[in-house]
Amino acid sequence: MILDTLDNSRRYTGLHPLFTTAFDYLRRLPAQPPESGRLNLDGEKLVAIYSAVHGRRRDQARLECHRRYIDIQYVIAGSDEMGWAPLQACRRPVAAFSSEKDIQFFDDEPFSWVTARAGSFCIFFPDDAHAPLVSDGLIHKVVLKIEV
Repeated sequence: MILDTLDNSRRYTGLHPLFTTAFDYLRRLPAQPPESGRLNLDGEKLVAIYSAVHGRRRDQARLECHRRYIDIQYVIAGSDEMGWAPLQACRRPVAAFSSEKDIQFFDDEPFSWVTARAGSFCIFFPDDAHAPLVSDGLIHKVVLKIEV
């Protein structure tokens, strides 16, 4: 898991061939980005998913993981407190992994919480379980899904 600001994103471009394209896309977001929707930026290899939602409490957020995609979760407005735990420590799956939706949820407790404010991002790799969308206000964000 990585938490940083877009100003420092060049530090991470060597981690995946599509990270340069992903961070360039984030730097070019329009002044009024969409509040919802899905855009295929490079077929299914790089996808942008926009959302503007009211946050939830920590006790309502479940850890989740993905196998096919790395997430870059960029906060456009508001702040998103996200829980994190190493996937190998998660012992309480809610259901089996869904390959169709590339997701599995867990009832385990996060090891730690980080707050991503507007202009910052979190990168979650397939071995990072994460519990996003925790806030007492509106969270406007885009999640870039990068195929592993």
